Amino acid sequence: MRPFTRLDATACPLPLANVDTDQLIPARFMKRPRSEGYGQFLLYDLRFAEDGAVRADSPIDAPERAGAEILVARRNFGSGSSREAAVYALVDGGFRCVLAPSFGDIFSSNAVNNGLLPARLAEGEIESLLAWLREGGRSVTVDLEACTVAAGDLRFGFSIDPVWRVKLLNGWNDLDLTLSHAEAIADFARRDAQLRPWAQLPAGN
Repeated sequence: MRPFTRLDATACPLPLANVDTDQLIPARFMKRPRSEGYGQFLLYDLRFAEDGAVRADSPIDAPERAGAEILVARRNFGSGSSREAAVYALVDGGFRCVLAPSFGDIFSSNAVNNGLLPARLAEGEIESLLAWLREGGRSVTVDLEACTVAAGDLRFGFSIDPVWRVKLLNGWNDLDLTLSHAEAIADFARRDAQLRPWAQLPAGN
């Protein structure tokens, strides 16, 4: 994965609470292979009318939000089922960060494992950021090293699980994180072999 350190990008407001994984990508689109990309189905039923036309009130499709990499939403983002395809849709749609007061637990884990930063801000801070975006604000800076968000005159700190932060900063998945401790693991194995020789497997097994 691409390491996430600092992101300066257009932000898109999504002033909704409880956006669940079925809204992020409706189940009917999940039969398609990931290789085809899921970005076109992101928030499909909120963005498109029954005839397939883009809704005039779709914030993601607003011209001034073109190329947005940061999504700003309200509480309980990514709740619902455990479908990892919800994260695929966001990532394939170009997003690298979601700012919200709270997230579904499984969604957050899936996000980090796909290089998407789920950064938690206080509800009042999110509301201030949404108001700033409504007034025409556009570019937001998310600094994972400092755990800060900057937008115009607004400055906020955000929280994230420290292990997830390490994974994102380095572009690591769970295996990479384990391998980062390879020397300590090997040292433990050597010491354990001396302390408990009876517990070791015979050579060649």
